[in-house]
Amino acid sequence: MNGTMQRKYWLDTMLQITGPVLEALAAGKLKERLPLVAESARNRFAPLEAFGRTACGIAPWLELEGLEGEEEALRQQYLQLMHKAIAATVSPDSPDYMDFETKSQPLVDAAFLSHALLRAPKQIAGKLDAKVKVDLIAALKKTRIIPPFMNNWLLFSAMVEAALKLLGEPDYDLMRVSYAIEKFEDWYVGDGTYGDGKHYHWDYYNSFVIQPMLVDIMHMFEEDSSRNAQLKPLIMERAKRHAAVLERFISPEGTYPVIGRSVLYRFGAFQLLSQAALQHFICESLKPSQVRCALTAVIRRIMDAPGNFDDNGWLRLGVYGYQPATAEEYINTGSLYLCSAVFLPLGLPPQDEFWSGANERWTAQRFLAGENLSADHAIMI
Repeated sequence: MNGTMQRKYWLDTMLQITGPVLEALAAGKLKERLPLVAESARNRFAPLEAFGRTACGIAPWLELEGLEGEEEALRQQYLQLMHKAIAATVSPDSPDYMDFETKSQPLVDAAFLSHALLRAPKQIAGKLDAKVKVDLIAALKKTRIIPPFMNNWLLFSAMVEAALKLLGEPDYDLMRVSYAIEKFEDWYVGDGTYGDGKHYHWDYYNSFVIQPMLVDIMHMFEEDSSRNAQLKPLIMERAKRHAAVLERFISPEGTYPVIGRSVLYRFGAFQLLSQAALQHFICESLKPSQVRCALTAVIRRIMDAPGNFDDNGWLRLGVYGYQPATAEEYINTGSLYLCSAVFLPLGLPPQDEFWSGANERWTAQRFLAGENLSADHAIMI
């Protein structure tokens, strides 16, 4: 497949995954239709998890202007679904009105929904109905009563404040933002990687949460302090390095190490690499079309596995098909939709080099083919 065909495959796959969530929620029927996981203690939060994570992945495509034909018609259709879905989520008289304040989990997915707003400031945040905007701000503020844990959750609190700033709220809390940024400076372990709290974990949380949110928070708050302006180049260089490492994780066959917690987020493990493509901070040693081909291989490898979906098109627990034993106690059906974060480059126009460039081997394929590649080096910041 060339880049044009790969884009169509990505788009079809993204809509296959996200469509059931947005269609159900826009109709006020997500709570009714979303399958629950019998063993999960967090099923009550599954609808907000499904929506926040879906929105986080599809937002850049909804933000894209200048499309034509069938893809533009689809974008307009899904943008309308998104606005109806937000209204259903935050309107107190909606059957799908969601919980933003009980216990701790709502903070997580309020943050993913907030991230979607940052990724589509014109088409989603900028086109909210006036009442829906008021209700959304009220819902996001409810999460302030939830104390974040001393790990990646600090970024959830900061991301909510970023969304409030974007929505024009004058009382956004800069302290929550600054505290998260400084703690991750303390937790930086080197070579483009942060600890998730005091200790490092072998998992994909640098890509699931930490670096994508940290990068976009820094974009939002760069001018709020001289300290942020000073740190932003370092944070961007680390993100670039970690994204390059993720590309090297992709085997010639499109597999990758299944390691650490939350692996059921599937190819959401490559969110940071996808964001690097979207925001054009891919490492200079990588061609954008090389990253496209690598990510396409990962997506195809997972999507070709039987059992990823139930009979009604909802995601099922697993990485390659149905593998429920791999799920932690906090995983429910809604959790799985963080996989949609791999599709961020659909926010680039078809003419961008990511899509228009010729197919290229990715790093693991090039080594297997016997190419004499330059050595890989750590960064020292």
